[in-house]
Amino acid sequence: MATPQQRIEEDLKQSMKARDAERTSTLRMLLAALKNERISVGHEVTEDEFVTVVQRGVKQRQDSVEQYRKGGREDLAGKEEREATLLSAYLPAQVPADEVRAAVEAVVREQGLAGPKAIGQVMSAVMPRFKGRFDGKALQQIARDVLGG
Repeated sequence: MATPQQRIEEDLKQSMKARDAERTSTLRMLLAALKNERISVGHEVTEDEFVTVVQRGVKQRQDSVEQYRKGGREDLAGKEEREATLLSAYLPAQVPADEVRAAVEAVVREQGLAGPKAIGQVMSAVMPRFKGRFDGKALQQIARDVLGG
């Protein structure tokens, strides 16, 4: 089975052959980010570290989309959205929101939590189960809704 990095390198070759400049550029940036991560951790990037690097790239692009839209640069926002979509393909399958909500409700019930001050406890209990498979901001919003905060 190919490592995530090998899969990206293969996809990069395919995009270069297809002369898909945007995809090639995005994959090169991802490979550079993986190389930087490998250097900073001092070993080959694990699956969890790979997911973290890709999530970071997606989040950066989503933040850029917001900023470009505020600045009225729809052309650049569209480019960033396409890059985020491309990177998202390398993330594990996302968990449906109703499954996450059920997990949050179970934690709240089991631990007898209530109020907005308990959001941190809920996040620390639920996030490890869905790491890389559900957005942290969305999880925080679900926790707020369930806790009534």
